[in-house]
Amino acid sequence: MENTVRTTFPTSVSAADMDAAAQDYIQRGWTVAETANGLCLITDDEVSAIEISGELAGEVRRFMRANNLSGPVIEVPGSERREIHLVTGMRKAAMALDALREAGAIVYTDGAGVPLPPSKLSAGCAHWGVAPHEARWVPPVVAVAAAVRSASSRRRTQLTSVAC
Repeated sequence: MENTVRTTFPTSVSAADMDAAAQDYIQRGWTVAETANGLCLITDDEVSAIEISGELAGEVRRFMRANNLSGPVIEVPGSERREIHLVTGMRKAAMALDALREAGAIVYTDGAGVPLPPSKLSAGCAHWGVAPHEARWVPPVVAVAAAVRSASSRRRTQLTSVAC
């Protein structure tokens, strides 16, 4: 399972210590924990995440938007574009997960922690590119895998058409 990040955080946080953002996440059914870096989503069978970087991240975002598949997306600042797409349906998506990992995506599942905005990261603060209240749903992981597959096939077509 290369490209799988497993970080364990405490799975229960006192409701009295939660701020408004944490309460919103909890009301959505997400498991969150407070860490030194801020709030983290603790991935489980219901909500996990896929991190995509570079040019592929932009192509995936465009595909998801064009096909009305967009869900919550966290943008992570830094020298290279990084986006974390929240997803569902991990249990029955082994082939999609393999394809995502092969494409260089990082899969957060099985209790891995994902920083939720606002979270302090070394390169700045993560923020919502598509906030949970703006998204109509949390898409299945196979939708993100389809976006990656579409972007990859376009790249291959461009590369073969340029070759002499």
